[in-house]
Amino acid sequence: MHRRKFMNVTASAATALALRPLALAEEQERKTPVAYPDAAVEVVDPRFTKYKVNNTAVERLYTGTRWAEGPVWFGDGRYLLFSDIPNNRMLRWLEETGEVTVFRSPSNYSNGNFRDRQGRLLTCEHDSRRVTRTEYDGTITVLADRFQGKPFNAPNDIVTHSDGAIWFTDPGYGIMSNYEGHRADFELPANVYRLDPKTRELTVVASDMDKPNGLCFSPDEKKLYIVDTGVPKHPGDLRPIRVYDVVDGVCLKNGRLFVNMAPGSSDGIRCDVDGNVWSAAGWAGESFNGVHVFAPDGTLIGKIHLPETCANICFGGAKKNRLFMAASQSLYAVYVETQGVQIP
Repeated sequence: MHRRKFMNVTASAATALALRPLALAEEQERKTPVAYPDAAVEVVDPRFTKYKVNNTAVERLYTGTRWAEGPVWFGDGRYLLFSDIPNNRMLRWLEETGEVTVFRSPSNYSNGNFRDRQGRLLTCEHDSRRVTRTEYDGTITVLADRFQGKPFNAPNDIVTHSDGAIWFTDPGYGIMSNYEGHRADFELPANVYRLDPKTRELTVVASDMDKPNGLCFSPDEKKLYIVDTGVPKHPGDLRPIRVYDVVDGVCLKNGRLFVNMAPGSSDGIRCDVDGNVWSAAGWAGESFNGVHVFAPDGTLIGKIHLPETCANICFGGAKKNRLFMAASQSLYAVYVETQGVQIP
């Protein structure tokens, strides 16, 4: 069964409930136009200038979530899926009409989403404490739900390598409260895992963080960036995005600080084709909320300011030059003059 059939199956599954989208023309007419260039897209370092599109603006595509997360682009269906964790559902935004529908409810308090190299949806589920794959016919396959006989904490974010391996973080936020899952005891450390989808062999690739969260590969896959969202225990503690060298595509070494996000924090991250790291940002006031963009050397080069804390991001659109931002109660987007590296 091909991806096109998968698109049709999942589209029919998503029509159960249509939500009133902000993108309706009558709503747009009542919105105050933004003067170009949009001041919400800030050039901090001259290197960011070439990525800013001067005659576009940050758009709010939808509002109505409690904590939006895990955006993933389906170009073959021209839609974006994203999680609304506390509402226990996944939503679908249609590029052609701006309509938002419920894609999956209940979603087991799903968080991070990605696509494998065959175009299938991969999802981290808080409540069921597992990683799943949605097949072309819409059925759900459990890829992993435990390590060494013990249940995961609550898988959080997920990416794939070109060899097909699935890498995911397990900080456990879904068992720390009933708001994003259900309270339960930790039975495993907060690890980062690599899953071989063919053999189902599961290995720990990093265990040196308090709360490993968002992650992404560099364009050449020689580096893996991982966010640690653990709460600082002492004044002056770092709020790090770490970077590791990827060895033979199967393990990590030389973990080190990439950037310190203090006084705020990162969450989800993505790389563009030039190796810049685009990071969700929040928890440090209005001027901090949005997306921070770092050059490969760790220099902050740009910001996209949002009125809400941003949790996660992805590139999408026909040319992969549209940045989608899941931010608290809303979904935002802006066109940029670069492209994301994710495949498909």
